[in-house]
Amino acid sequence: MAIGREPHHRQIRSFVRRAGRLTTSQQRALDELWPGYGLNYVPEPIDFEDTYGRKAPVVLEIGFGNGDTLVEQAAASPSEDFLGIEVHEPGVGHCLIAANSAAVSNLRLIVHDAIDVLEHQVPSASLRRINLYFPDPWPKKRHHKRRIVQPRFLDLCADKLEPGGAIHIATDWANYAAHIDEVFAASAEFRGTERREHDGDRPFKRPMTKFERRGLRRGHRIVDWRFEKIHL
Repeated sequence: MAIGREPHHRQIRSFVRRAGRLTTSQQRALDELWPGYGLNYVPEPIDFEDTYGRKAPVVLEIGFGNGDTLVEQAAASPSEDFLGIEVHEPGVGHCLIAANSAAVSNLRLIVHDAIDVLEHQVPSASLRRINLYFPDPWPKKRHHKRRIVQPRFLDLCADKLEPGGAIHIATDWANYAAHIDEVFAASAEFRGTERREHDGDRPFKRPMTKFERRGLRRGHRIVDWRFEKIHL
């Protein structure tokens, strides 16, 4: 497997590459299944119609973890095409195994920084939806600048979403929820159309994730949002 690596440096990243040992089956999946599902990072726009072999709405998921819920969504929505971004290779290997087992054909994966992918690989006005489920909350105040939800991120998302496109977000950290509310309230590019605070029983058009279950075990409440791009 030849996963595209990061060709240049950004000052602040919203993630840390976690050390993790690949299982034998995950390594085999990376070696054997990546050519069918993987897209290497290159700083030029993707032709989605050529990539998926058809013209269909494209849903981008940022930070898909082990990919179980991403594969579940792709299998449940065969009329849409899904693109997942993740930097943790064991999770990517797990996702490849799940995708192969489910025989989904409407899923592609990229192993790279999501900001770079949004800036350089995703064409303008090409996405129907962006899913950001349980991003790293960076709970310490000195690390808040690392949170992916920032004005610059919203600008990128607005450019990449088609008119009427939307961002779906979920978190189990109350402090991050307040931050998300604040950042979107200051944006002239999005309007909130749905906000749900719940105990895992009212997710908004998504499966329950392992991070959600972990948060619930800690006694956290879940917040789900849908923010729609304002058509100017």
